[in-house]
Amino acid sequence: MSEEKKEALGVAELRDILKLLPHRYPFLLVDKIIEIDGDNSAIGVKNVTVNEPQFTGHFPDHPIMPGVLLIEGMAQTAGAICARKTGSGTNLVYFMTIDNARFRKPVVPGDRVEYHVVKQKQRGNIWKFHCDAKVDGQLVAEADIGAMIVNKEDA
Repeated sequence: MSEEKKEALGVAELRDILKLLPHRYPFLLVDKIIEIDGDNSAIGVKNVTVNEPQFTGHFPDHPIMPGVLLIEGMAQTAGAICARKTGSGTNLVYFMTIDNARFRKPVVPGDRVEYHVVKQKQRGNIWKFHCDAKVDGQLVAEADIGAMIVNKEDA
């Protein structure tokens, strides 16, 4: 990627994400979003730590990040860039569909997960994304997800 293109890409720090999404800890599963290209693509980052509540039961002696939380992290990354594009604070992003979900390798405490989301299409207030979750460049999970944007007043 050229230096010019890198400079044009946006970033959403935690403070920005909290403005874009209604999720809060422990259910906020994105710590930062890097390389935002409008609503076309982005990379969300999640630093997985052993003190997260899911690890007390999944599994105490061998903690593994639940696959459903990886999918949710992908959806939150996609939802944040949709909300950013359509006007943060005025809209809600509803997770609609999960297709072609695959889990390739366990994610464990200490891993840094990157959620690579790429818009496949948009029609009206419906967005479709292909998402890959990667640790150290290796694919650990993938899914196609759909989201719908609604005005908070209409929700």
